[in-house]
Amino acid sequence: MTKGDIVDAIAEAAGITKVAAEKALNAFTTAVTKSLKKLEAVSLVGFGTFSVSKRKARKGRNPQTGKEINIPATKVPKFKAGKGLKDAVKK
Repeated sequence: MTKGDIVDAIAEAAGITKVAAEKALNAFTTAVTKSLKKLEAVSLVGFGTFSVSKRKARKGRNPQTGKEINIPATKVPKFKAGKGLKDAVKK
């Protein structure tokens, strides 16, 4: 499913225009991104939780040369599905 497909589904389900649905989707993704940048979790009860996970610095290998490299510490987004979503997918 692409962003366009999601916009179409939102527009149809909410009875709004595609332009309004795209604005709503963009507002949602912007709000989630801003919260995650502040290291705040975003929880949607029954759907899931978006959060940030911290990865420690570690050693790695360049697959082409085999040379050891240092991989710096970083923060990555994470999603944990909620019970409602898990149950819906199981059926």
